[in-house]
Amino acid sequence: MPAIQPENILALPRIVVDNPLAIARPVARLVKAQTTFEGEGFMVRRPFPGGLSMKDVDPFLLLDQMGGFEVAPEEAKGTPWHPHRGFETVTYMMDGQLQHQDTSGGGGMISDGSTQWMTAGSGILHIEQPSEKLLRNGGMMHGVQLWVNLPAEHKMDPPKYQGIEASSVKLLTSADGGAVIRLIAGDLGGHVGPGSTFTPIVYAHITVEPGAKVVLPWEPDFNAMVFVLNGSGTVGVEKAPMPESTLALLGPGDTVVFQADDAQHGAAKKLDVLVLGGKPIGEPVAHYGPFVMNTHAEIVQAVEDFQKGRMGVIPPIHA
Repeated sequence: MPAIQPENILALPRIVVDNPLAIARPVARLVKAQTTFEGEGFMVRRPFPGGLSMKDVDPFLLLDQMGGFEVAPEEAKGTPWHPHRGFETVTYMMDGQLQHQDTSGGGGMISDGSTQWMTAGSGILHIEQPSEKLLRNGGMMHGVQLWVNLPAEHKMDPPKYQGIEASSVKLLTSADGGAVIRLIAGDLGGHVGPGSTFTPIVYAHITVEPGAKVVLPWEPDFNAMVFVLNGSGTVGVEKAPMPESTLALLGPGDTVVFQADDAQHGAAKKLDVLVLGGKPIGEPVAHYGPFVMNTHAEIVQAVEDFQKGRMGVIPPIHA
C-alpha cells in the first residue's frame, strides 16, 4: 500500500496526548463492511450506510473501500457520468490510478496517495474511470470514497473541486514513532490537513507497525470511527478485536486508541486504518440515490433539475 511514505518516520512531528485525565473512547459498535458492486461493476466494501444509522455517522453519509487487490488487463472499472447534489465526495487513492472529470471543469489523475474532493453543492455531473495505463496493463487498485454531508445553508452552493496531491498531505507520527499518520483533512493535535471542509471533521489514513499503539487526541463533541483497510488489531479502552473490513464506532471520550496485532497476515504485513469523525450537523436527511437534501420536496426538485439538464452538460469529448 504505497500511499505517501515519509523518508524518515522519526523526523515527523509526533502526536502526543498531554492531558493525564484524558478518557479513552470505548467501543459503541463494531460493524463488518458489506460487499456490494458499484458503477460499471467494481466491488466495494461498505461499512455504512447499512449497519449504522445516519445519526451514528453524521456528518458522513457513505464509506466505500474500492479494490485492494490486483486487477487483470482490461478488468479495472469505474463509474459512468452521474449526478450529485447536496454533499461532497472525497476519493482517496492509495494504489492505482483513477481519472476524474466533472462538469464544473474540475478533474485530474488521482493516484498513490492523492485525493479529489468534489463539492457537489447545487448539482454536478462527474465521471471516474481507471487510467489507460491501469486498464491496459492491469495492476493494484485500492481506494476509498467518503461522502460528507453539507449543512442546509451550503447545499445549494456552487460546485467546486479540490485536488489534493500526495505531497500536500500532512505527515505525522504517533508518540513512539510506530505509525505513519497521513492527515487529509481536519485538526489533529494542532496539526491541520490540506482538505477544506464546510463542517469540522478529521480524516486520516494511518499505517501502524506490528504491535505498535496509537493514541490520538479527539474533540469531545466529534463522533469517532476507525475502519480497518488491511491487517488486524484492537480498538478502544476495552481492546476489542478489530479484523480487516471492520468499522468501530466509538463512544464519548477525549482520545481514540487502537493497536496493531503483533502478527499481521494482510498483504501489507501492517495495520492500515482510516480514522474519521466530525461534529454532527444534526439536520434532517432526505436522500434518493445521488441526491442528499433536507426534505422530500428538495429531492423531487433535484430529480427534476437533473432531468432538465440543470446540473451540467456532459462534454462531447471526455476522458
